[in-house]
Amino acid sequence: MDKRLLESPVVKRSIVIRGHKTSVTLEEPFWLGLWEIALERGCPLGELVAQIDSERACSNLSSAIRMYVLAHFKAFHDQLAEY
Repeated sequence: MDKRLLESPVVKRSIVIRGHKTSVTLEEPFWLGLWEIALERGCPLGELVAQIDSERACSNLSSAIRMYVLAHFKAFHDQLAEY
């Protein structure tokens, strides 16, 4: 595993969700994954985070985003493994 991923700094950013500004703290690889998913879906980052926020089962938005990004890329990996 790339050592830089394990040493990735935690970054706090402000996001507007349904007109409400909030701060989210994530490691840089999760921010990059979140941006990639938003670009893939053609939606603004705030819209994707709002969707994650509305569907989250855990109480912490940052944790919900991490789980969402992880699930997205795991599903992608599983699809590749089927071929």
